[in-house]
Amino acid sequence: MTISFNQISASLRTPGVYVEFDNSKAVQGLALDVTRPLMLGQMLTSGSATALVPVRVTSAAQAVRLFGRGSMLAQMVAAWKTANSDSDLWVMPLADNSAGQAASGTITVSGTPTAAGTLALYVAGQRVQVAIAAGQSAATVATAIAAAINADADLIVTASATTTVVTLTCRHKGQVFNGLDLRLNYYPGESTPSGLGIAFTTVNGGSGNPDLTDALAALGDVQYHHLCSPYADVANLVLLEDEFGSRWDGMRQIEGQVWTATVGSHSSLSTLGASRNSEVLSILGVQGSPTPVWVIAAIYTAVAIKALDNDPARPLQTLVLTGMLAPSESLRFTRTERNLLLFDGISTFTVAADGTCAIERAITTYQVNSSGLPDPSYLDVETLATLAVLRRTMRSRLAQKFPRHKLANDGTNYGIGQAIVTPSLLRAELIALAREWETRGWVENIDDFKDQLIVERNADDANRVDAVIPPDLINQLRVFAGQVQFRV
Repeated sequence: MTISFNQISASLRTPGVYVEFDNSKAVQGLALDVTRPLMLGQMLTSGSATALVPVRVTSAAQAVRLFGRGSMLAQMVAAWKTANSDSDLWVMPLADNSAGQAASGTITVSGTPTAAGTLALYVAGQRVQVAIAAGQSAATVATAIAAAINADADLIVTASATTTVVTLTCRHKGQVFNGLDLRLNYYPGESTPSGLGIAFTTVNGGSGNPDLTDALAALGDVQYHHLCSPYADVANLVLLEDEFGSRWDGMRQIEGQVWTATVGSHSSLSTLGASRNSEVLSILGVQGSPTPVWVIAAIYTAVAIKALDNDPARPLQTLVLTGMLAPSESLRFTRTERNLLLFDGISTFTVAADGTCAIERAITTYQVNSSGLPDPSYLDVETLATLAVLRRTMRSRLAQKFPRHKLANDGTNYGIGQAIVTPSLLRAELIALAREWETRGWVENIDDFKDQLIVERNADDANRVDAVIPPDLINQLRVFAGQVQFRV
């Protein structure tokens, strides 16, 4: 017998027609698994979910039930689903840090309105409209503002009024809530009723973001291809870098990318970015947007992975960050400032004339190699996404075609139908796979790939094949530089 059967015994004596099925050659094209993203964030005690237990979330309404109305996660999921309604989404809820403190700020009312109108107040990017009557006292207006804020249960804060001062307190504890945006009249046409004065104090005093140690341990070895984190404090960034860096290891092979956002001045963003050096981490730097940073992180992740799922090598530049409100013009980074941030490991965005925010360039924080020398090899997030899909499709192809094969040297005279593979057959399969990568637009220069590909039996282990696989990843069109040399 020369055919390698998987199920039918070679020692049959009972008569009959026996037929088994072998699907090793049934799969055509590339076998791509479904991307599984994970979102981290805080839930309220009013939510029904269990902290540190991932749950699949399919709608914003479900997120409200699971994590509590007005919670960080309810806001993040709503923003995600608006920006990307197609990708699968898993969420790991976190409880507030018991050692943390809630951030708070104030709104102080002064003066007396001389005409009726509508106060357009923005709390963390969400508009709260307050009816104002002519002649109202400042204390009455303050009471009305607090009532309007508390009437919107989706807001991240609650309010209380004492005479002319409204105190806002975040529903959650944590450092991430410091600097929560408060403002008036974001859109043209909105105005404060004449005679009325509104002053804000910075929302501050929040401390103690959740420690992600237990959350990352709870992941086990389940693969999450992308992780969205609202936290960009260094302690948690180190934990994320270590865990997801290890997931790319050749022995774990459950790779994933980490996405987050942070708010700061150009100087503070540059300092943060320059302090990190991880190929798995991408940080979007923001200054002056009314949209809270945890919502921006959700939007950034949702928009990026929707595009990378379609094509991991296609650049993310110009993709609209749906739902992100633009900073005022005075707080937008200049091209020079954004260029510097891109040399400091911080991703950037642009703002169109209509206020639309869009990804300018999504990069990782990887900047130098182990010798401390500049190294752009992992600069762009598309590089990581492409490498991930190349490894997944290669593992799938080899596991599908050679699941229980024997290994022989090239030139072995074995019978047709035997489950035997040789180094040259593996080499041919890898070249065929590379051709399919090329067709997808993920790699180029296949002739060089063939010349540099090495597939050989291990000298010390007869059951092992070693290979050097040299794909030339396709690049992205980032810059066109032209010089017009005119003639007269």
